[in-house]
Amino acid sequence: MNHSPELLLDLDGSRPLSPDTVAALNALCDRAEDADARGPVVLTVTGTPATAPAGPLPLVNKWERALRRLERVDLPTVALAGGDCGGVALEALLATDLRIARPGTRLLPAAGPAGVWPGMALYRLANQIGVAAIRRTVLLGTPLTAERAVALGLLDELAAGPAAALAGLADTLAALAADGPAIRRQLLLDATTTSFEEALGRHLAACDRTLREVAR
Repeated sequence: MNHSPELLLDLDGSRPLSPDTVAALNALCDRAEDADARGPVVLTVTGTPATAPAGPLPLVNKWERALRRLERVDLPTVALAGGDCGGVALEALLATDLRIARPGTRLLPAAGPAGVWPGMALYRLANQIGVAAIRRTVLLGTPLTAERAVALGLLDELAAGPAAALAGLADTLAALAADGPAIRRQLLLDATTTSFEEALGRHLAACDRTLREVAR
């Protein structure tokens, strides 16, 4: 698969959160939201910080908003992971649709003297694989191995060459990009926090849109 260069971003989780990191992710979302963008949006993620973030709270808020933008782009999003992944690397991975990792990869929420960083990564982890599955990682800082993460559905595939594995999914990702994944992704994200009555209208609206597109 030939990735569009403007839809690629490398994130090093060993580096502390910075305005440049936030700007880079927002710029990636800008490019993904362009009408001519075809995707997929690909993030390579690796590295974990030596300690929990110490940045100002407004910067953390801006980063979380950038991750939320990533979750809403109407193109498939992919994370290619290797090594230990924590900090911004893990947080970005959790906001993507498809996650491919090298064997031996470990997922580690950032932690410091006060314990695991209580950011939105904990929210995403609990929503994606459940409280029981993530309890020891959140409370004790126990790493999630790649094999365990695959078994839990947090990672999709292990591959010695994640980029090569991604290339094998070219047709699948092209079809997903053509359909536009944003609506279905949002319905999935809302499912665990929205009542049936609230969700019904959104799902009916999505069904109506799909029917209209098929009828064209």
